[in-house]
Order: sequence, then C-alpha cells, then structure tokens
Amino acid sequence: MNRVLKFLLFADGFSILAVGMFGPIYAIFVERIGGDILTAGGAYAAFSITAGILLFLISRWEDHVKHKEKLVVLGYALGSIGILGYLFISAPIHLFVVQIILGMAGAIGSPAYDAIYSRCLDRGRFASEWGMYESMEYIVTAIAALFGAFVAAFFGFQSLFLIMFFLSLVGLFISLRLFYITKSARPDLGQSNKVGRRKVARA
Repeated sequence: MNRVLKFLLFADGFSILAVGMFGPIYAIFVERIGGDILTAGGAYAAFSITAGILLFLISRWEDHVKHKEKLVVLGYALGSIGILGYLFISAPIHLFVVQIILGMAGAIGSPAYDAIYSRCLDRGRFASEWGMYESMEYIVTAIAALFGAFVAAFFGFQSLFLIMFFLSLVGLFISLRLFYITKSARPDLGQSNKVGRRKVARA
C-alpha cells in the first residue's frame, strides 16, 4: 500500500471516529434540547438531502478539478466546523443548521477523496485495498460507539463534543499532508474499476 492511501485511511479514520461517537446517542441528545422523534428524523433528513443534492452537483464539477486534495481538506475543515457547532446547540433549529453544514462537508470532500483513493490503488489489489478502507470504517465506528456512549454517560455531551472536535482536527491536520505526498505519488498508479464507496460521514 502506498503512502497516499495510508494518509487517506488515517485521516478518514479520525473523522469517522469523531462523528461515530455521536451516532448511537443522537436521539437522546435531540430529546435533551427539546426535540422529539420528528426533530430527529427531520434533522437527519436535512443532512441527507443536503449531501445528496450537493454530491450530485459537486461531483460533476470535481471531475475537472486538478488538485482534488484541496477539496478533501476543505471537506474535513467544514466537518470540524460542523462538529464544533454541536457545542452551541440549544434548540432543535440549531441542530438542523449543524446537520446541513455536515452534509455540505461530506458532499465536498467525499467525491475528491474517492477519486484520489481510487487513483492510488495498486493494480491487482482493488478489492483488498477497498476492503481495508471498509474494514477500518466498521471497526472504528464500533470503537466510536462505545467510547462516545461512555463519555456522554459519565462526562456529558459538552465533553463529548469537545473530544469529537479534537479528533476531527487530528483528521484535518493529517489530511494536510496530502498536499506534499500527492506531488510525489506515481502518475501511473492507474484508475480503479471499482466505484468509490466512501460513505458520507453522518452525525
């Protein structure tokens, strides 16, 4: 595995860890800010609709962007801003705003991430190297779920959001390394025949 893939995996691993800490206890938080089942579903829908529409539009434009690592970094930066926004939520409407920001972050970063990851796959190892990403995603999500529940139960949601924000910044700073390592990556790495399957981070 070349080092571009390693940095992509590490960067997204921290991002998944950050947002994954909140996923299993999302509904509990919604209730605490005065929301209900409709609020939880509506906020999630706001995230998904934002991500879905923008992914469709932005991915077409990103095909023509030369330095896709800039969009990956921008996606992580916007994701960190969205996670920081959780600290300031005091009403359901604030949750909708944060979810929209996170949807925008995923829509900007995901197509570029998939493009770089696919381009850097080693020939003959497409399945195993995409499998490595998906294995990482499941394992990190499981760890995040347990860790997030523990932190929220014993230290509260504010502490949880601070830790999530810190982890998202780690992913962001790791992604900055892409500016340097993609310049030295082999130009003949080729394109994967597998469509990128990176999922938009949900929180």
